[in-house]
Amino acid sequence: MKIAILGATSQIAQDLILSFSKNKDYECLLFSRNIVLLKKWIKSANLKNSYKAKEYADFDCNESHDIIINFVGVGDPLKSKKVGNGIFKITEQYDDMALNYIDSNKKTKYIFISSGAVYGGNYQNPVNESTAATVNINNLDGTDWYRISKLYAESKHRSLAGLSIIDVRVFNYFSHSQDMRARFLITDMVRSIKNKEIFKTSEDNIVRDFMTPPDFYNLIQAVIESKPMNMALDCYTKSPISKFELLSKLKDSFGLIYEIDRSLDIVNSTGFKANYYSINKVAESIGYRAKNTSLEGIFKEISLLK
Repeated sequence: MKIAILGATSQIAQDLILSFSKNKDYECLLFSRNIVLLKKWIKSANLKNSYKAKEYADFDCNESHDIIINFVGVGDPLKSKKVGNGIFKITEQYDDMALNYIDSNKKTKYIFISSGAVYGGNYQNPVNESTAATVNINNLDGTDWYRISKLYAESKHRSLAGLSIIDVRVFNYFSHSQDMRARFLITDMVRSIKNKEIFKTSEDNIVRDFMTPPDFYNLIQAVIESKPMNMALDCYTKSPISKFELLSKLKDSFGLIYEIDRSLDIVNSTGFKANYYSINKVAESIGYRAKNTSLEGIFKEISLLK
């Protein structure tokens, strides 16, 4: 099977590529804006010749791909804040590249990595299959650009009902190999453990569902093996976890020291979200079964840290 991966320098993409590398039937072409960085990673990961780095200029509609997976976008909240409204152009440019390909090669399946942020709202409750996306159209600001760019892409995909396009909405993700300098809640916690620093947090007891590489691979594998379809799927594990439960578990098992700071300025590029996770389990219809809870996945990844 031939798989083209756009945005191959992103952390979640590289974790998936490493999972793919265990399957000898997969041949991957990896595309990136930073070809030097990508080639360096391929070498460090000791990937075989079936994993080749290419520039986007080399993406050819005449080349055969069974699957296209598009990871292009900004995941780190701090980086997302810096990109600002540029996220619209970035998202559309590479999405259109994939859409033009599958329009000419209709047997190809296109997997677009979207975000749970598309739902919008304040996430007072977890989202489900009946949750409507909300946009406060008269009060848009910089926290809306990322999710609207994803919502626009998803809307365009649903309008192309004759093409096989699956949007995979990632809510929270953690991997032992990701950059621990990134400004996510979980990386801030792990960085504090590694550096033996006090983790300062707000008094809000938010709830998250952290997907890790094994379950993300299981979900993508289920999509690849499914029949052609045009739909969106939410990522989820066996169960989410609240912030203070996670803090308590990390304190007991890894010695995390934390304190409440009511004046803390939280970096969040898409706004405050109390229950940022999904109970929409439509992915079960294509054979996905989560193997880990959030806590189990996190503990397994932390145990792999060097």
